[in-house]
Amino acid sequence: GNGFAMVYALLFSAIIWNLGTWYFGLPASSSHTLIGSIIGVGVANALLHGRSGTSGVDWDQAIKVGYALLLSPIVGFICAALLLLAMKAFIRNRQLYEAPKGNQPPPAWIRGLLILTCTGVSFAHGSNDGQKGMGLIMLILVGTMPIAYALNRSLPPDQIPRVAALTQVTEQQLLTLQPAPAAMPAPREVLTEFVRTSQNRPQVLPALGMMLGDIGDQIRRYGAVENIPAQAVTNTRNDMYLASETIKHLQSAKVALPEEIASNLTAVKKELDAATRFIPMWVKVVVAIALGLGTMVGWRRIVVTVGERIGKTHLTYAQGASAELVAMATIGAADVFGLPVSTTHVLSSGVAGSMAANKSGLQLSTIRNLALAWVLTLPISVLLSGLLYALFIHL
Repeated sequence: GNGFAMVYALLFSAIIWNLGTWYFGLPASSSHTLIGSIIGVGVANALLHGRSGTSGVDWDQAIKVGYALLLSPIVGFICAALLLLAMKAFIRNRQLYEAPKGNQPPPAWIRGLLILTCTGVSFAHGSNDGQKGMGLIMLILVGTMPIAYALNRSLPPDQIPRVAALTQVTEQQLLTLQPAPAAMPAPREVLTEFVRTSQNRPQVLPALGMMLGDIGDQIRRYGAVENIPAQAVTNTRNDMYLASETIKHLQSAKVALPEEIASNLTAVKKELDAATRFIPMWVKVVVAIALGLGTMVGWRRIVVTVGERIGKTHLTYAQGASAELVAMATIGAADVFGLPVSTTHVLSSGVAGSMAANKSGLQLSTIRNLALAWVLTLPISVLLSGLLYALFIHL
């Protein structure tokens, strides 16, 4: 029930806001909407279960994502303006700096340049927004059909003995380094508290060792991931995920560990992530098709806004190419660091930067509406998804 309430709250809040902004021709960010919806559900879930709202979200990760969403349009504006000025200084071809004349197609070489830059933006958009879609679908599948999708059942059986041996060795090393206190709480409680607060206590290392030992016993008993019985899948996945997150937090906190133990923990985390963080091929194909079809069906309103309503003059070929090159590079850089950014906002701000550099003037009403959608998307999606989750959980 909680899983379906979460899924419907996420989907309805994202769809309502995206459709509303699309109807008014505003290039709103699906990234903002999706992240806000997830935060809203996390906060609401924590409050409804008697915890503080801050405990339902990994705020370190949320702040990192927030910085990326905030800074990427600024980077797009400045870099597109600078690139256009550089093009004007080094490329003297007059045709590049003229707006299209009616329905007359651009010269062949300019068309080739635009196809290249547009393809780059499309690829970068898919590489970033496509991952968000895949992440959302996996969140839904794990939340509603954990028996089938909580664990990667395609892992080869010959990998299991290696993982079991690795967890056993690491357990012994951790318990030797830091023996378990006599009155230590259950390992799961210790690790959950550590992941939630990032406060390193003496019990964390022995609790992690005991948890890894339990995981090794489970996978050794069943022989293969696909043999784990339905009633045990959720607990096994939760243990694997919790152990992986604990290792990540230990590494982020730069906890001093012997080199061999640190190396084994890194290897264990890689194996645990392979079992819990995976995406089936059919999910990737579905998301790719959805991105392509969605762009083909609903493109006109947004394209007109970006191409004709940001500046006071029509976009020139050079302005379009500079905005697209900057958007492609910015999104590609975000991919490298694993950060979700908004293609819409980066490209729109790039167009605005090129207009400012060209002294074409900006349509302040359009800029105001874009900024308003940019500012309001996150809080509205947080509030909307939180309220919907509180409603759906009672239905």
